[in-house]
Amino acid sequence: MSGERRGYAQLQDVVLDPSFPELDLALRRGRHADRDDLAWYTLLIEAQDHLETFYRRYGCELIHKPDGYFYLLPTGEKLSRRQLGAGDMLVGQALALLYLDPSTIEQGGRITTEAVIAQLVVVLGSDALIRAFNPKRKRYDERVAQKTARARVAEAIRHLATLGFVDLVDDAQLRLRPALLRFAEPVRGLSAPAEALAKLVAEGEVALVTEGEGEDHESDDGDRDLGSDEDDGPRANPSGESSESPGEDELLDDRPVDFDRVLFDEVSATDDDEDLDT
Repeated sequence: MSGERRGYAQLQDVVLDPSFPELDLALRRGRHADRDDLAWYTLLIEAQDHLETFYRRYGCELIHKPDGYFYLLPTGEKLSRRQLGAGDMLVGQALALLYLDPSTIEQGGRITTEAVIAQLVVVLGSDALIRAFNPKRKRYDERVAQKTARARVAEAIRHLATLGFVDLVDDAQLRLRPALLRFAEPVRGLSAPAEALAKLVAEGEVALVTEGEGEDHESDDGDRDLGSDEDDGPRANPSGESSESPGEDELLDDRPVDFDRVLFDEVSATDDDEDLDT
């Protein structure tokens, strides 16, 4: 996008916008911003040129997808990176399949948590689903394992909600958002992307991961926790360059999520490597 944006003659004008501080913090924490985030999305559209240059100085690209959402993608080493856990990835892929389902559009993009579990069962099968969310257990009580799997699916949904992939309507319902199409990138451009993604997930061949594995702290269930800010230490202005505008040295102290790089590996094998975050 080229040309000077209305109302933002320079970067300082963007920084002084009342919506910018909250938006900047959200982007740094891995949040995706789409058209439903009206104030944020408008700011990003109108200040895109300035912000692309600004974030590039910190080793990040401000990505604007044709599907209608923005996010930060780390491209350098100035900022460390976060990693989606295996459970989050699996649930995200199931949500992407539901997002691509025409019946979901008819329902206004709303689905139930039970629909997510049903989608995982259809793609993986009940036994594989239980094993995927109980990777460390060779023997387990089926009732307890099913309860654990449901709890971890719900936890993954909450993590993905903090990143702008879904909205939590209530305890039983959620609304799907365009950023879920990031999980469909491996099959983008195919004639039947939903079928192709379902096949890859069923075969255990799709895993979205990031660089810098092992740098994050593990959460209680062994997955990377993208929803927590406990490990977000200050990383302001790591280049040592002078600030271009007031407060610029405080704008990038969190770690953006990077999971564009796609590796083909079994999700369960990824868990085993960890003795198997948002």
